[in-house]
Amino acid sequence: MKFISKIANRFIYIIFLLFPWPVFAQNLVRYVQPMAGTAIATTASALKHGQAADTRFANTIPAVTAPFAMTQWTPETESGETKCVPPYYYKDSLFNGLRGSHWLSGSCTQDYGSFTIMPITGKLTTANYSAAFKHVDELSSPYLYSINLNQYKVNAAVTSTERCGMMQFTMQQADSLYLLIKANSDYHEGFVKVDQQKGEISGYNPAHRIYQGWGKSAGFSGFFVIRFERSLGKTGTFDGDKIFIADSIKNDAGTGVYAGFKLNKGEKLTIRIGTSFASLEGARKNLQAEMPGFDFHKMVESSRVKWEKALGQINISTKNEQDKRIFYTSFYHAMQHPRLFNDVDGRYPRFAGDYQIEQLSGGNYYDDFSMWDIYRAQLPLFEILNPSLINNLAKSLILKGKQGGWMPVFPCWNSYTSEMIGDHTASVISSAYLKGITDLDAKEAYQILRHNAFELPANRVDYVEGKGRRALGSYLKYRYIPLEDSVRDAFHKMEQVSRTMEYAYDDYALAQFAKALKKSADYITLTKRAKYYANVFDATSGFVRGKHADGTWISPFDPDKKATYITEGTARQYTFYVPQDVPGLAKLMGGAKKLEQSLDSLFEKGEYWHGNEPGHQIPFMYNYTSSPWKTQAAVRKILATEYSDGPGGLGGNDDAGQMSAWYLFAAMGFYPVNPVSGEYLLCSPLFDRIAITLQNGKKFEIICHKPGPRSMYIRSVKLNGKIMPNNFIRYNDISKGGKLEIYLNDQPGNNWAVKPLNQPKGM
Repeated sequence: MKFISKIANRFIYIIFLLFPWPVFAQNLVRYVQPMAGTAIATTASALKHGQAADTRFANTIPAVTAPFAMTQWTPETESGETKCVPPYYYKDSLFNGLRGSHWLSGSCTQDYGSFTIMPITGKLTTANYSAAFKHVDELSSPYLYSINLNQYKVNAAVTSTERCGMMQFTMQQADSLYLLIKANSDYHEGFVKVDQQKGEISGYNPAHRIYQGWGKSAGFSGFFVIRFERSLGKTGTFDGDKIFIADSIKNDAGTGVYAGFKLNKGEKLTIRIGTSFASLEGARKNLQAEMPGFDFHKMVESSRVKWEKALGQINISTKNEQDKRIFYTSFYHAMQHPRLFNDVDGRYPRFAGDYQIEQLSGGNYYDDFSMWDIYRAQLPLFEILNPSLINNLAKSLILKGKQGGWMPVFPCWNSYTSEMIGDHTASVISSAYLKGITDLDAKEAYQILRHNAFELPANRVDYVEGKGRRALGSYLKYRYIPLEDSVRDAFHKMEQVSRTMEYAYDDYALAQFAKALKKSADYITLTKRAKYYANVFDATSGFVRGKHADGTWISPFDPDKKATYITEGTARQYTFYVPQDVPGLAKLMGGAKKLEQSLDSLFEKGEYWHGNEPGHQIPFMYNYTSSPWKTQAAVRKILATEYSDGPGGLGGNDDAGQMSAWYLFAAMGFYPVNPVSGEYLLCSPLFDRIAITLQNGKKFEIICHKPGPRSMYIRSVKLNGKIMPNNFIRYNDISKGGKLEIYLNDQPGNNWAVKPLNQPKGM
């Protein structure tokens, strides 16, 4: 890690030599390591539980982007748009170009609508042109990526705005420079065209669905328009090693266009690129609005300032530089998605449409919600930091529900996917409404969510397309999903126990919305359904367990082996997924002491798997027992062992920022076990001081008082100068601004918040 740090520091020094801008007092962006998560994980729980390669990689990319932008710009070492293969792996040694990417950061999905630009010099070569490189040849930051291609004696660099990118190629010797431009369609549907008269290259790459409806058209394309600062020289098209004089090419693998230039040593070629999901004209408008000129230095500086402002919302005080790198890298990863989807003029592709274009009346439209992951902590983080973003996200989800007829459960590729389990849009929208941070039409939003919770599509075609909750009929009939229902019309088949538990949480979330709207009958019904988790809890074994339609339990049963009725984990791990009613779960187990013993057993056996989201609330559940100090100890251990700096610093898929958001919350000392409730369970902060600047201009400060560097056990807490006996704080405590003071000791405190009176009540 020291080696990585030295390289990073050297690159920061180089950046300041190349771009001598005024230095911000904080200069937080220098702590971000975009390479983090691009190598295989090396943490203990990843080695034990994440045997498959797709769960051992964090699957992040070194993205040059703006927060929540339309397009990320990344070096490409892996060609194509293959599921679970990100554009860049740290282990690779061949560079294929700079890609305009729509990879879902930290996921095991696929890229879509992407294109790649590769610079080569000397003789025109359109096949086998990848360049060998070493990591010392790279410079990586959120606002600038640069690489020296020694093989071609050229430097390539890229910076970006929300919808556009700018690249600059610097010659290290006098030579011919060719840019090879490819639309990366694995379906052989890409199109690229040269327009000599306009001095423009444009193209598109049609997007395709995965999961439900896999392979079908997603109803939109990734469009791009490239403008050059000088007249186009020699141009043409290619198909593999075959070169043509034609001005366009489409519908084949390995095809693209080239543009050639004669340049002297030290000369630079700058290009600017607009992207859009709506049209080529939209890409041109985005380019004109966000990047009208060719001043590369100016665009780098603008992007840097943008990131400095975003990262500066949270300021931390600590002498540990590694912790700063992990924290701000996590913050950067948490701001990758959901993805901006509309053009500057408000046009965007209709959800689940067929190349139909819609027009926003205001705000922005977003997509790529890795919903099974991000409802837990990533979106709750921005309920605090950026309520206006959450308002746009909630309204985007409502638009999807209106346009498609059903609320999507995992809206990616602007399509229905029914990927993963649960129906967690109910959590996101209910939470935003109950916290007063959205101006959506509440009655309309509730009806769309209710449609999912109470009804099934009238025809099988819609259901197979991914509309409606999977296995809802069984869930309502049996009050759990029995093993006999294999949930065959889903990418994640079976997983009946996990599905039952997550629907119960979603019903709780919708029940709170119903209560706020005074829909008493729905509130009563949904509240009963929120306790259906108890129907898959086996009191004899003390774990959730697969259950047949006749009420008998599956046998044989091993709580520590992965099972088909559990999603990506074991029964022991999933037993603790009852975020809406931890006291109720404790009662099923035999009381709070039994809950504590069950938690102890999980950690003692090494069965806690931080690399998978359903367990993220587990370390905080000691706060529902008489030993909240165990939360403080468990969280500190996870922070120390499951995160690091450097390429292998994440213990599993980052999943659109959820793993990173967990770190941010835990390191700051509070976590939303039940996001809808507006309650955050306390732990001991990692830092001496945290200052959060809220969107309303107020500040929320967290101050740690500790006798020594190893102090991590809470003795007492004050909120705005008053003793706070509870081991949780509320959303309003934070959003109004103020000061939380946490007094720590070296040894566990036996009196702080040990009584149920001072703990969250659950249901």
